Amino acid sequence: MSGKGVAMSDESLVKQGVAAATSMVAAIVLLTIGILHVLSGVSALMKDDLVVAGPEYIYQFDTTAWGWIHLVLGVIVAAVGVMLFTGATWARVGAMVICALSLLANFLWLPHYPWWSVVMIVLDVFVIWAVATWKPGYEERL
Repeated sequence: MSGKGVAMSDESLVKQGVAAATSMVAAIVLLTIGILHVLSGVSALMKDDLVVAGPEYIYQFDTTAWGWIHLVLGVIVAAVGVMLFTGATWARVGAMVICALSLLANFLWLPHYPWWSVVMIVLDVFVIWAVATWKPGYEERL
């Protein structure tokens, strides 16, 4: 009976170890997302030919507005990514919130730059999952 409890604890330790490692990767990915947002924002501000919108796009922002949205969001995302390395609860919550906002911005950005947006959405979902499953200090409680 006690062997079963130990096995579950060992399994939990392994899961949390993977989650902790994944969260450190998530911090790096979050920093990368921030940099990519900044690059996307600069591209939109420069009115790059890569950024286009169809005539039936319901969210009518010009590329300059989208450029500033991505630029500001990118700086905030990168800052939260750096803070996520501390493992602080507020940084983890902040990472999930800012990734949700990034996901929303990229969803609205889909008509302008579809493949880029899809990749960014996938990265945002990964970071939210990684940070949500990580429980720092879990190993010490067992």
